[in-house]
Amino acid sequence: MTKIGVLGGALAVAALMGAGAPLQAEETGVAGIHTWVKVGGKTCLADHFHSGTGNGKTRSLAEKAAIQSWADFTAWEYGSTWGRYALAASKKMNCDQGEGWSCFVEARPCKSR
Repeated sequence: MTKIGVLGGALAVAALMGAGAPLQAEETGVAGIHTWVKVGGKTCLADHFHSGTGNGKTRSLAEKAAIQSWADFTAWEYGSTWGRYALAASKKMNCDQGEGWSCFVEARPCKSR
């Protein structure tokens, strides 16, 4: 296979997997399958939660990793307008300490109006 063929194949796979920024820049349209409600100055999914998990040497690092996990998946599924954890509603976080810290976060995705 030529270098161009390999590169073209890699780009096609990346595009299919959602690696292209333009595909995630705003909204994917998938959030439309859920019921939306107004919460203050935001639009939120009424009863659909997303979750994220994270591990770290400290609780703070594990919390940040769980929040990033939540934000990454939410933005991938609905678009970056929905993937901001700071805007999320009904936030819950549980963390446990073992050899390190492990956290689980759950929240309803929201976007600015």
